[in-house]
Amino acid sequence: MQRIDTQLPGVCIIEPAVFADARGFFLESYHQRKYSELGIEGTFVQDGHSRSTRGVLRGLHYQLRHPQAKLCRVVYGEVLDIAVDIRRSSPHFGRWVAVHLSAENKRQVYIPAGFAHGFLVLSEAAEFLYKCDDFYQPGDEHGIAWNDPRIGVEWPLAAPLLSEKDRQNPPLADLPANLLPE
Repeated sequence: MQRIDTQLPGVCIIEPAVFADARGFFLESYHQRKYSELGIEGTFVQDGHSRSTRGVLRGLHYQLRHPQAKLCRVVYGEVLDIAVDIRRSSPHFGRWVAVHLSAENKRQVYIPAGFAHGFLVLSEAAEFLYKCDDFYQPGDEHGIAWNDPRIGVEWPLAAPLLSEKDRQNPPLADLPANLLPE
Protein backbone atom coordinates (compact mmCIF):
# COMPACT_ATOMS: atom_id res chain seq x y z
CA MET A 1 0.00 0.00 0.00
CA GLN A 2 1.29 3.43 -0.89
CA ARG A 3 0.35 7.02 0.03
CA ILE A 4 0.60 9.70 -2.67
CA ASP A 5 0.28 13.27 -1.40
CA THR A 6 -1.62 15.81 -3.50
CA GLN A 7 -1.12 19.57 -3.85
CA LEU A 8 -3.39 20.09 -0.82
CA PRO A 9 -1.79 19.05 2.47
CA GLY A 10 -3.78 16.28 4.10
CA VAL A 11 -5.57 15.16 0.94
CA CYS A 12 -3.86 12.01 -0.29
CA ILE A 13 -4.32 9.12 -2.68
CA ILE A 14 -4.00 5.57 -1.40
CA GLU A 15 -2.91 2.90 -3.85
CA PRO A 16 -3.65 -0.46 -2.27
CA ALA A 17 -1.59 -3.57 -2.82
CA VAL A 18 -3.61 -5.62 -5.30
CA PHE A 19 -3.06 -9.36 -5.56
CA ALA A 20 -4.39 -10.61 -8.88
CA ASP A 21 -4.37 -13.96 -10.62
CA ALA A 22 -6.57 -15.93 -13.03
CA ARG A 23 -9.34 -16.06 -10.40
CA GLY A 24 -9.60 -12.28 -9.97
CA PHE A 25 -8.05 -10.05 -7.32
CA PHE A 26 -7.84 -9.33 -3.61
CA LEU A 27 -7.07 -6.07 -1.82
CA GLU A 28 -7.49 -4.68 1.64
CA SER A 29 -9.91 -1.78 1.29
CA TYR A 30 -9.19 -0.75 4.87
CA HIS A 31 -6.73 -1.86 7.55
CA GLN A 32 -6.64 0.48 10.55
CA ARG A 33 -3.00 -0.14 11.53
CA LYS A 34 -1.68 0.19 7.97
CA TYR A 35 -3.67 3.37 7.32
CA SER A 36 -2.44 4.80 10.63
CA GLU A 37 1.13 4.15 9.51
CA LEU A 38 0.31 6.19 6.39
CA GLY A 39 -0.88 9.09 8.57
CA ILE A 40 -4.61 8.44 8.31
CA GLU A 41 -5.77 8.50 11.92
CA GLY A 42 -9.17 8.49 13.50
CA THR A 43 -11.98 6.03 13.72
CA PHE A 44 -14.41 5.59 10.88
CA VAL A 45 -17.98 5.32 12.18
CA GLN A 46 -20.16 5.25 9.07
CA ASP A 47 -19.97 3.93 5.52
CA GLY A 48 -21.87 5.39 2.58
CA HIS A 49 -22.60 3.81 -0.81
CA SER A 50 -24.15 5.64 -3.75
CA ARG A 51 -24.92 4.63 -7.32
CA SER A 52 -25.22 7.33 -9.95
CA THR A 53 -25.48 7.54 -13.72
CA ARG A 54 -23.22 9.34 -16.19
CA GLY A 55 -23.15 13.09 -15.74
CA VAL A 56 -24.41 13.13 -12.15
CA LEU A 57 -22.53 15.59 -9.97
CA ARG A 58 -22.88 15.26 -6.21
CA GLY A 59 -21.46 18.15 -4.21
CA LEU A 60 -19.73 20.20 -3.14
CA HIS A 61 -20.80 19.19 0.40
CA TYR A 62 -19.50 19.56 3.94
CA GLN A 63 -20.68 19.43 7.53
CA LEU A 64 -19.79 22.30 9.85
CA ARG A 65 -20.42 21.27 13.48
CA HIS A 66 -19.79 17.58 12.72
CA PRO A 67 -17.02 17.75 10.09
CA GLN A 68 -16.25 14.48 8.38
CA ALA A 69 -12.96 13.11 7.16
CA LYS A 70 -13.70 10.70 4.30
CA LEU A 71 -11.94 7.75 2.68
CA CYS A 72 -13.49 7.37 -0.79
CA ARG A 73 -13.31 4.74 -3.52
CA VAL A 74 -15.21 3.50 -6.55
CA VAL A 75 -16.13 -0.17 -6.97
CA TYR A 76 -17.95 0.17 -10.29
CA GLY A 77 -17.32 2.76 -12.99
CA GLU A 78 -15.28 5.97 -12.84
CA VAL A 79 -15.60 9.39 -11.20
CA LEU A 80 -13.71 12.64 -10.95
CA ASP A 81 -13.46 13.28 -7.22
CA ILE A 82 -12.94 16.85 -5.95
CA ALA A 83 -11.81 18.22 -2.58
CA VAL A 84 -11.87 21.97 -1.84
CA ASP A 85 -10.11 23.44 1.18
CA ILE A 86 -12.69 25.64 2.91
CA ARG A 87 -10.95 26.11 6.27
CA ARG A 88 -10.98 29.88 6.88
CA SER A 89 -7.50 29.96 8.41
CA SER A 90 -5.86 27.70 5.81
CA PRO A 91 -3.22 29.11 3.48
CA HIS A 92 -4.85 26.89 0.83
CA PHE A 93 -8.36 28.29 1.35
CA GLY A 94 -10.44 27.97 -1.83
CA ARG A 95 -7.94 25.67 -3.59
CA TRP A 96 -9.06 22.34 -4.98
CA VAL A 97 -7.62 19.04 -6.09
CA ALA A 98 -9.05 16.38 -8.43
CA VAL A 99 -8.48 12.63 -8.31
CA HIS A 100 -9.73 10.03 -10.79
CA LEU A 101 -11.20 7.09 -8.93
CA SER A 102 -12.31 3.97 -10.75
CA ALA A 103 -13.01 0.30 -10.28
CA GLU A 104 -10.08 -0.29 -12.60
CA ASN A 105 -7.41 1.79 -10.80
CA LYS A 106 -8.70 0.80 -7.32
CA ARG A 107 -7.35 4.04 -5.85
CA GLN A 108 -8.79 5.70 -2.79
CA VAL A 109 -8.68 9.34 -1.76
CA TYR A 110 -8.52 10.53 1.83
CA ILE A 111 -10.13 13.92 2.44
CA PRO A 112 -9.64 15.44 5.90
CA ALA A 113 -12.35 17.30 7.81
CA GLY A 114 -12.63 20.94 6.76
CA PHE A 115 -12.86 20.26 3.04
CA ALA A 116 -15.88 20.41 0.77
CA HIS A 117 -16.27 17.27 -1.32
CA GLY A 118 -17.99 16.28 -4.53
CA PHE A 119 -17.70 13.99 -7.52
CA LEU A 120 -18.81 13.72 -11.14
CA VAL A 121 -19.66 10.37 -12.73
CA LEU A 122 -17.63 9.86 -15.92
CA SER A 123 -18.76 6.32 -16.82
CA GLU A 124 -22.20 4.97 -17.76
CA ALA A 125 -22.79 4.45 -14.02
CA ALA A 126 -20.64 4.43 -10.90
CA GLU A 127 -20.85 3.00 -7.41
CA PHE A 128 -19.08 5.24 -4.91
CA LEU A 129 -18.17 4.05 -1.40
CA TYR A 130 -16.88 6.20 1.43
CA LYS A 131 -16.00 5.85 5.08
CA CYS A 132 -16.64 8.82 7.43
CA ASP A 133 -15.15 9.58 10.81
CA ASP A 134 -18.31 11.30 12.07
CA PHE A 135 -21.99 10.58 11.56
CA TYR A 136 -24.04 12.27 8.86
CA GLN A 137 -26.21 15.00 10.39
CA PRO A 138 -28.87 16.19 7.89
CA GLY A 139 -29.31 19.54 9.63
CA ASP A 140 -25.56 20.19 9.53
CA GLU A 141 -25.03 19.63 5.80
CA HIS A 142 -23.88 22.64 3.79
CA GLY A 143 -22.80 23.11 0.22
CA ILE A 144 -20.87 25.31 -2.16
CA ALA A 145 -21.77 25.95 -5.79
CA TRP A 146 -20.20 23.25 -7.96
CA ASN A 147 -19.35 25.85 -10.62
CA ASP A 148 -18.09 28.66 -8.35
CA PRO A 149 -15.85 30.65 -10.74
CA ARG A 150 -13.53 31.81 -7.94
CA ILE A 151 -12.75 28.22 -7.04
CA GLY A 152 -12.51 27.26 -10.72
CA VAL A 153 -12.89 23.49 -10.61
CA GLU A 154 -12.21 22.19 -14.12
CA TRP A 155 -15.17 19.87 -14.51
CA PRO A 156 -15.15 17.99 -17.86
CA LEU A 157 -18.91 18.56 -18.26
CA ALA A 158 -20.65 21.92 -18.60
CA ALA A 159 -24.18 20.79 -17.67
CA PRO A 160 -24.13 17.98 -15.10
CA LEU A 161 -27.20 16.41 -13.51
CA LEU A 162 -27.67 18.03 -10.09
CA SER A 163 -30.06 17.60 -7.21
CA GLU A 164 -32.35 20.55 -6.52
CA LYS A 165 -30.44 21.17 -3.30
CA ASP A 166 -27.08 21.30 -5.11
CA ARG A 167 -28.49 23.76 -7.66
CA GLN A 168 -29.13 26.15 -4.75
CA ASN A 169 -25.63 26.05 -3.22
CA PRO A 170 -24.02 29.52 -3.02
CA PRO A 171 -20.51 30.50 -4.10
CA LEU A 172 -17.85 30.22 -1.40
CA ALA A 173 -17.46 34.02 -1.19
CA ASP A 174 -21.17 34.39 -0.32
CA LEU A 175 -20.93 32.17 2.77
CA PRO A 176 -20.60 34.01 6.07
CA ALA A 177 -17.51 33.15 8.12
CA ASN A 178 -19.61 31.37 10.75
CA LEU A 179 -20.67 28.82 8.11
CA LEU A 180 -17.09 27.83 7.27
CA PRO A 181 -14.81 25.56 9.30
CA GLU A 182 -11.86 26.96 11.19
